[in-house]
Amino acid sequence: MIESSDRSILLRGARIIAPDRTIEEGSVLIESGRIAGVLEAGGPPSPSADSVLDLRGVTLFPGFIDLHIHGAVGVDIMDAGANDLVRVGEFLARNGVTAWLPTLVPDAIDQYEQAIRAIEHAVARTSTGASDVSNNHRPARVLGVHYEGPFVDSDQCGALHREHFRTFKDTADIDTLPAIKTGNALHMMTLAPEIEGGIELVSELSRRGWIVSIGHTRATAEVLDKALEAGAHHMTHFMNAMTPLHHREPGPVGWGLTHDEVTCDVIADGVHLDPLILKLLLRSKTEARISLISDGIAATGLGDGNYQIWGETIAVKDGRTQNARGSIAGSVITMLDAARTMLSLGTSESAVARMASLNPARLLGIDEHSGSIGVGKRADLVALDDARNAQLTVIGGRVAFS
Repeated sequence: MIESSDRSILLRGARIIAPDRTIEEGSVLIESGRIAGVLEAGGPPSPSADSVLDLRGVTLFPGFIDLHIHGAVGVDIMDAGANDLVRVGEFLARNGVTAWLPTLVPDAIDQYEQAIRAIEHAVARTSTGASDVSNNHRPARVLGVHYEGPFVDSDQCGALHREHFRTFKDTADIDTLPAIKTGNALHMMTLAPEIEGGIELVSELSRRGWIVSIGHTRATAEVLDKALEAGAHHMTHFMNAMTPLHHREPGPVGWGLTHDEVTCDVIADGVHLDPLILKLLLRSKTEARISLISDGIAATGLGDGNYQIWGETIAVKDGRTQNARGSIAGSVITMLDAARTMLSLGTSESAVARMASLNPARLLGIDEHSGSIGVGKRADLVALDDARNAQLTVIGGRVAFS
């Protein structure tokens, strides 16, 4: 069922994961695309609405926000057109994601330009909430772009291709990277501050309003301190593609663990990080400083097999990716899978809601109107059943999937 954003909807009888409490039975009133009321059972009578959806037996979370995803359902962001991105967005909406940042890997400038053109169109199309696809499913919103590289460390390349890595000499090195001109599109970059000109790069990107994250790095604590001062307050897929923790050389991991002002994101697939490490990180960084990401690649949603991605064969077996060099090459999970993993480790629902929604929104600077269930917030919501399957996704007050 598709709802117009100017129609009111009452989501009745759900468990609700609000920022400050869990409402065991309540209702959410949506008007003009925003949350107009969060009501507990036993209180005043529910207000009237144009349509009422009975959500007894499900739990309502804020919609998930994926900061880092390279593709899904056979679509690689580097080669995608706008229609392809909409298709990815529909898949994400079916899995509880209401907003996302398409993520680019290092490549030639003309390939970047092609990708940015498609993303620019997708930002415009998904921001309006218009559904122009035959199945009437609405796609998750494209918020902007995440450049993973090209200013990263060649010794921590992971699955990225070194031949496209760069150093920073002056602002022209940023100017050659295409940016999105549509609306208030967000721009994020993962970089290694130890490269030539790295600290100056952090400063310039921060001055331009980009979100700067540290990753694919071997930086020392001294360099990382300078990067933090210059505006880098986040770390990408923490512990992956960075020098490991050593008791005499703590490196990026030790630095990140001991700086409360630094947030991080993690790939909670049980492959990139052992479940015990996920528990350790949750104890150290706490739910307030961790965001979940998928780092999903084009094979996400397709099952095991061999796939041609980024100019090479990436094998997927039992949910693990591997390229010809033997490196893990992204993941094939969704944000819903990441949430399930954290819940299976005993993490509270409120903590998972924070890591999958509010913390990503806060990093992106959109938490004033997104990322949690509260009056005045965007009506971006996902309803999960007891098996943690998505039963309903609402994006901007419209039913995107049910």
